[in-house]
Order: sequence, then structure tokens, then C-alpha cells
Amino acid sequence: MTNPEPARSREQRKQDVLDRLEKDNDAWVATASADGQPSLVPLSFVWDAGTLLMATRRTNPTAVNVTPAGQARISLGHTRDVVLIDATAEVVEGADLSGESGDAFATKLNWDLRGRARWVYLRFTPYAVKAWREENELAGRELMADGAWLD
Repeated sequence: MTNPEPARSREQRKQDVLDRLEKDNDAWVATASADGQPSLVPLSFVWDAGTLLMATRRTNPTAVNVTPAGQARISLGHTRDVVLIDATAEVVEGADLSGESGDAFATKLNWDLRGRARWVYLRFTPYAVKAWREENELAGRELMADGAWLD
């Protein structure tokens, strides 16, 4: 049994989530194929204009899965500091990526994929965000709904 710290306010949790989105490099990304086959993979990301920008090979299940449904669940943190993000997803070709977004990705992750035909970028736009550490934070874990941060 753990002795949890006092529950954080919604404002503090939101700030903690935004800090993680700026500073973390990797997340778990869950998608499903058209027939429901799940896929869970770690991908590196950059927080770019309110979206998570990631990259993978265009033939990998994650890229293939986002095409028909455009849905994904993304997780940051471990089981005692969870951030769950439900997002719409779109595939972005390197040639279609803005220079600013490409530069942000390459700078943060030291990895520039623009011009590599086998790779695509994935842009995930959050529509729901939940965050909690312990049982005492479950009640207020919803931080975003319908794409808007809650007050």
C-alpha cells in the first residue's frame, strides 16, 4: 500500500501534463486495425501547436491503422503517474509538413525524416485527456473533453 501525496488541483494536473508534453520524448501509442487487431508501440514525439507529432514507417501497423479510423490512444508516464490522451490521427507526408514542424521534430529528437520516402509523420490532435497518480486523483482525472481543456 502506498501513502499518496494530496490530490493535485485540476490546474496543477493540466500544468503537469503540459510540462510532460514539452519535455518527454516518448509515448505509447495504441491503435487498432479495421478488423479490431490492436497495436501498441512506443514512438518519439514533439508537442507541436497543440498536437503530438510522431513518425513511423508508412507500412508499420500504427501508420496503416490511423488511416481508416483516425483514432488513437496515447499514454505518457508509468502506472503511478498516468497521462491518457485520446486523439484523432492523420498521416502527414514529409513534403506536406511545415518547415516549422519539421524543424521542431528534428531539433528535439535529433532525427530528420523529411525526404525519406518510407517514413511518414503522424499528427495526433487530442480530444480527451486524463491524468492521475493515485486513487485519490481518480475523481478529477478528466482534464480535456471534446477537444477543450476543462476549467
